[in-house]
Amino acid sequence: MERMTEQTVAAPTVIWSRPEEERAGTPLLVLLHGYGANEQDLFGLVPSLPEEFTVVSVRASLAAGPGFAWFPLKNDLSFSLQAVKDTTSTLTNWLDGVKDQHSSVTLLGFSQGMGVATSLLRHRPADFAAVVGLSGFAFKAEGADNEDNFFDDARLAERQVPLFWGRDQEDPIIPAEAVEFTNSWLREHTKLTKVLYGNMGHGINAQELGHVNEFLKLTVLAPKG
Repeated sequence: MERMTEQTVAAPTVIWSRPEEERAGTPLLVLLHGYGANEQDLFGLVPSLPEEFTVVSVRASLAAGPGFAWFPLKNDLSFSLQAVKDTTSTLTNWLDGVKDQHSSVTLLGFSQGMGVATSLLRHRPADFAAVVGLSGFAFKAEGADNEDNFFDDARLAERQVPLFWGRDQEDPIIPAEAVEFTNSWLREHTKLTKVLYGNMGHGINAQELGHVNEFLKLTVLAPKG
């Protein structure tokens, strides 16, 4: 009789800021890039982030333009919620294999990567110390779209995980409807720090990086109690 083997999902392509033997006990910061980019895109931020973190930058699995995407997007930025759930599950499984050697796990997502970061937070509210979202948005998944309770928003609202959201009010990429939903949803479900920047467009600037650095030090690195 043929022996059945358990199907496994390939681990994502990642780059680390520290060798493996230096990671134990450090806080982990996971970088999630935007649509059409790759794991190198946000890794350049590492020198501007608190040195206490071990940083890992993750590559999305779907080829898109010059880089990769976490899930397909239509021209109007619409998406399949099931594709979001599949990506969230895959990343959660990978994180389950690495998080135990770290003192905490924090997420930083840019653009589409912010949507992935907030989805991970909603799926496992207890797993993350904080989240940073840059020039991005959260996905609408309410009522019938969340009948399986994949997104545990009630528990997330109770925990009030610190979340930094930075953006330019004139960002030409993220639709106004997505911004409006994200603003109201984050205020209800997270301990939100929201900062608006001028003349940044759909990007990241030095002032914002300074604020992110301060946020991470206060919410993750500062002694509790």
